Amino acid sequence: MDLFEYQARDLFAAHGVPVLDAIVADTPAAAVAAAQRLGGQLWVVKAQVKTGGRGKAGGVKLARTPEEVGARAQDILGMDIRGHTVHRVLVAKAADVAEEYYVSVLLDRANRAYLAMASREGGMEIEQLAVERPAALARIRVDPLGGIDQALAAEIAAAGNFPDDVRGEVADVIEKLWRLFVAEDATLVEVNPLVKAVDGTVLALDGKVTLDENAAFRHPDHAALADRQAADPLEARAKAKHLNYVKLQGSVGIIGNGAGLVMSTLDVVAYAGEEFGGVRPANFLDIGGGASAEVMANGLEIILSDPAVRSVFVNVFGGITACDEVANGIVHAFGLLASRGEAVTRPLVVRLDGNNAELGRKILSDFVSSQQPRMIEQVDTMDGAARRAAELAAEPAVRGA
Repeated sequence: MDLFEYQARDLFAAHGVPVLDAIVADTPAAAVAAAQRLGGQLWVVKAQVKTGGRGKAGGVKLARTPEEVGARAQDILGMDIRGHTVHRVLVAKAADVAEEYYVSVLLDRANRAYLAMASREGGMEIEQLAVERPAALARIRVDPLGGIDQALAAEIAAAGNFPDDVRGEVADVIEKLWRLFVAEDATLVEVNPLVKAVDGTVLALDGKVTLDENAAFRHPDHAALADRQAADPLEARAKAKHLNYVKLQGSVGIIGNGAGLVMSTLDVVAYAGEEFGGVRPANFLDIGGGASAEVMANGLEIILSDPAVRSVFVNVFGGITACDEVANGIVHAFGLLASRGEAVTRPLVVRLDGNNAELGRKILSDFVSSQQPRMIEQVDTMDGAARRAAELAAEPAVRGA
């Protein structure tokens, strides 16, 4: 879960990383009140969106009076920055900056390691610096057992070539960022820029934090950090039902058991869909290796709630999840939706194989014989089922629906 800047700033403050006083506001009036509460003579008003390029887009502005703070907030609120609508601004006292630096701690997935990065050249996109002048960006591997202690923090600061007069303070910040990284179960903690003010103070002026949602059970307070305004409503509903669901842009709903099988199903559907005008998968949904009929029903309910879905492909290889359980889940889902007055109007293509496949097919065949209209088709092979699901998804478009 990516955090907004103001949320990252709050975590920085909680873990002792030096930051400027700042207040988040969602209206121009609240921004004026924030400036008055902070005091001072110069403020910065910053759009709160989870993307870069805010300054170039006009999402970061200076103001010299509280009234001007309100006017700048009025300008920024509601802006679209790279597809992100601004709902909040952060009002902070402006810092008198002498130099800008960069520091971060992250999970390096490619190398299966933790990594600290540091440079005395901050303020620009770090990807650009890494490409144009890679020698200017120090990369220090971090032992997960030893972590970043005072000695390693000093080594990182030296490798980043920070000026002697701030190197000790920068090392202290790096050590505190590591403590935050571990304590909050983060996968990224980044400060860009970390600055030296004219008076010599080192401050974190902007920050990015990404939290590992797999560790959410250890952090019930992290739930309050979720951006509910930007969340896809179907993904939110699926999460509430503990489903592993990701919304995509296609028209074939996908249900499978096991992430590997589901990923393969996405590829097979996309390949088959090329024959029918580029039909694509509408979602990723893994019901898991031991899913019950209730889980199957919940998954089908979510997928059929997506208006973009024109057909559904249920692809199950029975193992721990027996095929009869899957079949019962499909029947149960039809009954559940019917009880809510939500008729199933989109066809399902089902491919069952493995544990109790014959029993699962019989359960579905018996159910289909009682259906009018018959909304379930069974296909023996994965390729054949994918092709049929893509064909069914394309039919409404051909008919102009």
